[in-house]
Amino acid sequence: MKKIKDLIGYFSKNILVVVGVVLIWRGIWYILDFFDEWLFGGSHFWTAFFGIIGGLLLLYLPDKDLKELEKL
Repeated sequence: MKKIKDLIGYFSKNILVVVGVVLIWRGIWYILDFFDEWLFGGSHFWTAFFGIIGGLLLLYLPDKDLKELEKL
């Protein structure tokens, strides 16, 4: 019985983490859409371009490599 409770607790915690990450991602997505409309007339090119550059920088700077991309 304890094993089942531990399993339920494990999945509950992980589901909450996933939901939290998705909600943050959704909020960032809507903010970027707002900037697309406001600054670029609805064109998604610039926020996509700078998002890729920013993402690569965030992955590169801590370790000075892009080995995290190998996991994809």
